[in-house]
Amino acid sequence: MVSRTPTKTAAALPRSGSGTGSPAKPTPSPSPVARRRRVLLRGPAAAKQRRGSPAGIKSLAASLDGSFRGCRRRLLKLFARLAVLGSPSKRRAAAAGFRRLRSSWAPPSPSPQAPKERQARALLAPPLPLPPPSEPGRRTLFLDLDETLIHSQIDPVPARYDFTVRPVIGGQAITFYVAKRPGVDAFLVAAARDFEVVVFTAGLQEYASLVLDRLDPAGVLFAHRLYRGACRDPGDGRLVKDLAATGRALDRAVIVDDNPNAYSLQPENAVPVAPFVDDTNDQEMERVMGILLVAGEFDDTREAIRHYKDLVAAS
Repeated sequence: MVSRTPTKTAAALPRSGSGTGSPAKPTPSPSPVARRRRVLLRGPAAAKQRRGSPAGIKSLAASLDGSFRGCRRRLLKLFARLAVLGSPSKRRAAAAGFRRLRSSWAPPSPSPQAPKERQARALLAPPLPLPPPSEPGRRTLFLDLDETLIHSQIDPVPARYDFTVRPVIGGQAITFYVAKRPGVDAFLVAAARDFEVVVFTAGLQEYASLVLDRLDPAGVLFAHRLYRGACRDPGDGRLVKDLAATGRALDRAVIVDDNPNAYSLQPENAVPVAPFVDDTNDQEMERVMGILLVAGEFDDTREAIRHYKDLVAAS
């Protein structure tokens, strides 16, 4: 006999449909946000398992490989650039560019650690010779500037001065008050008639060029101008003017200077003058004009200077 009473097992089974007979709705798949939330709720073990999945490992390997290739390309470019800069041709070009920049200024003193012989050779490098005189055989008169033709100072302002110049030295404009030596204008005009006049000064070009422009505004008295860079330094701080390095024959050259150190290499070519500061009764220019007359009577200017000095000593 079969019982018609439903059992608990049968009652527990889910029904395939509702009381109306419609089919059951499918359960929707979770969204990406829900899936991430589920992974987080499962704990670190699930996250670790996900990172260790084949897809994650493949993505990480591809990222590391791309970074390595990028670093390798940058290193290769860097090494290639260093190799080019280290080539002999590039080093020579860089050195030539440095020499061009340095040539616009006085040559620096050598390192104190350099041997004495090398220091002497570097410090005694002669200047380039001057261009040939405009008239062959013309005598050359080398004139010092400061304390020979003029006197200048910055502070305090002197009681008497003829003009001012304001050069820029070391990035700073400095005012110089300049006093001309009595008789200097007439002396320069007379000297330019019979000599090739070359100003040879140990002063900086920035300053001295402005002073010379005021002494010779028309540009007809001075044939050439030599500044501090043309002087020699034997290593003891003295600035020496080597006439032989200028390309002028010594038997046709005269130098007028107040500093004996300046003409120490050719003292027989020198006409010394007393230093000028502010003496309004100074007559050195009139005295030195005597050498202009005596020089024309001798073929060798050194003989003329000896004769001139004898005359001065006798008087």
